Amino acid sequence: MAKKKRKNKKGKRKKHLRAGRPPRRLDKTMSNVGTGSTKKPTKTQKAKATRARRKPEGPVLRSLSDIYQYFRENTSPVYFISPTSYNLLGIDEWIGSFRYITYFDSFHGGHSRSFSPTHAGPRDFESFESVNSYLLGNKEVIDFIKKNGPGKALFVMFDEETQDFANQLGLEIALPPRELREKIDSKIVTTQLGNEAGVASVPNVMGKADTYKKLRKLAKSADLGEDLVVQTPYGDSGRTTFFISSEDDFLENEDVLTDTEIKVMKRINHFPGTVEACATRHGTLVGPIQTDITGFPELTPYRGGWCGNDVFPGVFTEDVRKQIGRMARRLGERLYEIGYKGVFCLDFLVDDDDGSVYLGEINPRISGASPLTNLITSRYGGIPLFLFHMLEFSDVDWEIDIDAVQKRWRDFDRWTQLVLKQVTDDVELVTAAPRSGLWRMSDDGKISYVHEETDWHNVSDDAEAFYMQVYGEGEYRYPGADLGVLVTRDRMQTDSRELLTRGSKWAKAIGEQFHGIPPEGRVIMPEELLYAKWF
Repeated sequence: MAKKKRKNKKGKRKKHLRAGRPPRRLDKTMSNVGTGSTKKPTKTQKAKATRARRKPEGPVLRSLSDIYQYFRENTSPVYFISPTSYNLLGIDEWIGSFRYITYFDSFHGGHSRSFSPTHAGPRDFESFESVNSYLLGNKEVIDFIKKNGPGKALFVMFDEETQDFANQLGLEIALPPRELREKIDSKIVTTQLGNEAGVASVPNVMGKADTYKKLRKLAKSADLGEDLVVQTPYGDSGRTTFFISSEDDFLENEDVLTDTEIKVMKRINHFPGTVEACATRHGTLVGPIQTDITGFPELTPYRGGWCGNDVFPGVFTEDVRKQIGRMARRLGERLYEIGYKGVFCLDFLVDDDDGSVYLGEINPRISGASPLTNLITSRYGGIPLFLFHMLEFSDVDWEIDIDAVQKRWRDFDRWTQLVLKQVTDDVELVTAAPRSGLWRMSDDGKISYVHEETDWHNVSDDAEAFYMQVYGEGEYRYPGADLGVLVTRDRMQTDSRELLTRGSKWAKAIGEQFHGIPPEGRVIMPEELLYAKWF
């Protein structure tokens, strides 16, 4: 796949945000989300809430052993349909009849639960969702689903077209309603949901401004100062966050900022992080806290662009960890009240000056935090967090002490995922690429292929890494493309947000494994690709 060059107006490196405490008000009306209304729920809305919490008929699962057995004996297909299998890699070990349907054949037929159709050659996709629609409209995929039978479908991203294709194939989408997810995805609505749940955002004001003068007037009304962070409602935060401290900054980005409602915030010095949680009928489970790895030029061409996560037990202070946990649980309860259930990703900001924790955004979906979350919770806690998502979308009732489950993954080892993007301006047809599996680095920084592997749990020490290929032979690679993902058993970032030497070495060594030739003729590349992200 290839990508058309477009003028990318890069923002400045984040310093960011600060916030006051919002009032603790819970508005339980789903129709009020994003409006600030305090109207009482209607009878129809109450009925919807009742149906959302109604318990299914049948046996009740009362222990982890019951849950293990229930999913192990599952015979109804569950399909994860996505460009790659990465977000839910390993879940097939827990759920019978779980299948990956992917565009990229990362394991070249070596994964028994993964299916990829054949392609005539590189294709141009306009979005993440368009890949999933292509897959569900592909004859080989249709035949594969008909052979294995209808069941449940899972996506990272899906739109109305994808949903229609899934319905035509008799697939039940085991995710919250698309319309609700799209609404929650707005950074404006995220802020309002946080206010309703008693979760602090940085000091902010929302409105419209078609000139710098109007922006300054808007900021002054909330006493935000002159050093501002401005966000548009939708899209990856690396592309929709702008740092405005002068009229020149505003004019550089005015075509994006003047046509929509914006969120204007005070800038703070901060450390960004993320945590995945799961909203269920019995409460919200919170996964291990991850710190974001962003903006390193060795990994991404985008300043402020996400390129991985660290996860380790001693992240932040105990007080900060408790604040993050409370934030995730409050938001989980608020989401469940408006009809959202299952996994969601919460991005947060920790103030470097006073340790306060603020809401960044909510990603209402399986996310880039899911792989490390499920790795930690399954390896050290004995059950992946995602199984509780599947329980919410299964015809079974369950009762279990979620606080006890939560404590199971309190202690764990250090892990990192690095998303390796192409950092050069080259557009090439790939003729050779590193294979998925275990790789090992020697003292001189050279790497060698150990063996084929589909399970990242088998990384043995900090000199070894699991690499999953995205772009391989016969595909186009282009600036910003996700070339592959590296999972290592150690940290790759310091407490002061510097990329460790081993991280630079791994990125360089993997990059050296790629070889390519200039494409013949002009290559048409997609205009947008959600930051060229496939995860």
